[in-house]
Amino acid sequence: MSTLFIRNGFIAAGLANILAVLLLSRVFTNTVIPETDPVVMSSFGLLMIVVWGLVFLAVAPSYQQVKWVVGAFVVEKLVYAVAWFRWITTHDVAAVYAKDLFAGIFYSVYGLNDFLFMLFFAAVFFQLHKAGSNL
Repeated sequence: MSTLFIRNGFIAAGLANILAVLLLSRVFTNTVIPETDPVVMSSFGLLMIVVWGLVFLAVAPSYQQVKWVVGAFVVEKLVYAVAWFRWITTHDVAAVYAKDLFAGIFYSVYGLNDFLFMLFFAAVFFQLHKAGSNL
């Protein structure tokens, strides 16, 4: 993967976190999202997703120097993907859509997004590891 592609991938990850949460939560006013999963997607949890997005953006220009931070991103995305998979296989997303379209969209896609970015961050981490980056 080229440096430009990777940098843009970090930017995409950051913007996906920030814009999706702000849009689908209606800037933290959508009560259906935190009511649906108050442990993982509380209002505080949604705010922390935005903070992670800011961190992805901050790392974009210097990801080569922070291999282990990229590794932490893999773990962070894995945790959210697993939480989503457990939720989506034990709940009825149609019931969420019935309450609120934006919340339904949120619960339909957030785990897939996290899984795909987990794969991206893992590929970057292994590329850095292979290149011998020890930072």
